[in-house]
Amino acid sequence: MSNLASDYLKLSYHCQQFGCYSRRLRLQNVLCVLESCVSLYILSLPLFDIHSQLLRKSNLQSLVVQWIRSSEHVAGLCKLLNQNSRTLTSLEFVHCKISSSFMDTICGSLCSSGAETHQIHHFSISSSSFHEIDPVSLAHSLASFLSSGRSLRSLKLCDNNLDRNFAKSVFSTLLDSSCGLTSFDLSENNISGWLSIFNWKSNAFLSSSGVTKSLQSLRILKLGGNNLQKDDAGNLRYVLVQMPSLEILDLSDNPIEDDGIRSLIPYFAEASKSCSPLTDLNLGSCELSSDGVILLLDVLSTLARPLNSLSLADNGLGSQVAEALGKFWGTSIQVLNLEGIGLGPSGFRKLRDIRMENLKLVKLNISKNRGGIETAKFLSKLILHAPKLVAVNAAYNLMPAESLPLICSALKTAKGGYTIFFKFKCTV
Repeated sequence: MSNLASDYLKLSYHCQQFGCYSRRLRLQNVLCVLESCVSLYILSLPLFDIHSQLLRKSNLQSLVVQWIRSSEHVAGLCKLLNQNSRTLTSLEFVHCKISSSFMDTICGSLCSSGAETHQIHHFSISSSSFHEIDPVSLAHSLASFLSSGRSLRSLKLCDNNLDRNFAKSVFSTLLDSSCGLTSFDLSENNISGWLSIFNWKSNAFLSSSGVTKSLQSLRILKLGGNNLQKDDAGNLRYVLVQMPSLEILDLSDNPIEDDGIRSLIPYFAEASKSCSPLTDLNLGSCELSSDGVILLLDVLSTLARPLNSLSLADNGLGSQVAEALGKFWGTSIQVLNLEGIGLGPSGFRKLRDIRMENLKLVKLNISKNRGGIETAKFLSKLILHAPKLVAVNAAYNLMPAESLPLICSALKTAKGGYTIFFKFKCTV
C-alpha cells in the first residue's frame, strides 16, 4: 500500500485536510486507532491533546462529549473548548462525572480573552452523575456558569438524579438571569418540593429587578418524571403565569393526582381568556381520574387558541371521560394520546355515539384500551369525519377478525380534499 493510500486511513490526515471546515464534533466511546489513543482511554487527556492539535484551525459550533470521568479528562477537553470559545454555541455532556471544579474550569475555558460571559446558546447535561462533598458548592458553580450565559437559550439537566435543593438553586439563578431562555428541561430527576421555599404571595420569586426575562421568554418547559406531588402543582401555577410565551408543557410521569390538576385549572382558565400560545400539553401517567380530567377538558375546550397536542396516556380515566373527550375533540386538537386510559367497549361506544363533524385530528393513539369490536366501530365512524387523519395506533384493543372489514370499508369511503395516508396498527 502506498504512503498516500495509508494516509487516507488515518484520522490525522482528514483532520489536517478538512478540520478547518468542522462545525460539529461528537466525541464518544468508539474504537480508535493508535493515533487517537486506545479505546480503553477514549476521551482521556492524550485524545483531547491530539484533537486540540489536529483541529486547531477548526471553528466548532457544536460539541457533544461523553464519559468525562476525571480531572485529566477535563484538562484535555478545556484545550479544545478554549480553541473554539469564540464560535462554540452548543455544548452537551452525556454520562459524565460533574463536580464544582469541573464547572468552574469549563466556564473559564469558554470565557475567551478575559470576558466574564460565554457564548453558549444550548447547554445540556444528561444521564450524568453530580459528585461533590459539598452539594451547595456544586450548585453554586453551575449557577455561576448559568449566570455567565447571557446568550443562553436552551438548558437541559435531564436524568441526573438532582434533588430539590439543587433544582431550587438553578431556578433562582434563572430568575436573576438576563438571558432570554426559550427551553428548560429538568425532567427525570427527583425534585419534589423544589418550589415550596418561595413565598408566592409576596412575589419573592421575582428577580431583584422585578423582571423575569428568562421566564417571560420561555417557550418549552419539561418537568416529566420528577416525582412532583399535588402541592408542587399548586406552586407551579404561580410560576406558569410568569411564562406568557409558553407553548409546550410536559408534566408527565408525576403523581400530581386530581388535586394537582385542580390547582392548575385557574392557570388554564386564565389562559383561555388571554389567547395563550400554549399548544402542547403532556399529562401522561399523572395518576388522574375521570373527575379531574373532565374538569380540565371543560376548561381546555374554551381556549381562545386551542391546543394542538394533548396526552392523557396511562391515567385510569375509564369510560366516564368519553363525553368530555367528544366535546374536546370538536376543537382544533390535532394530536391526541389516549393510550391505556381504560375506555373499554363502553367508552368506545359512547365516543361513537357523540356527534362528529370535520374533526382536525391528524394523529390519534387509542392503544391498550381493550375495546374489542367497539374500537373498530368507533374508528369506522371517525375516519369518515376526520379528513386530515394520517396515523392511528389502536394496538392491544383485542379486536376480532371482523374488525378489519369495517375499517377497510371506512377507508375506501372516506373523502378528503387530498390523498390521505392512513397508518393503522392493531392486534387482531
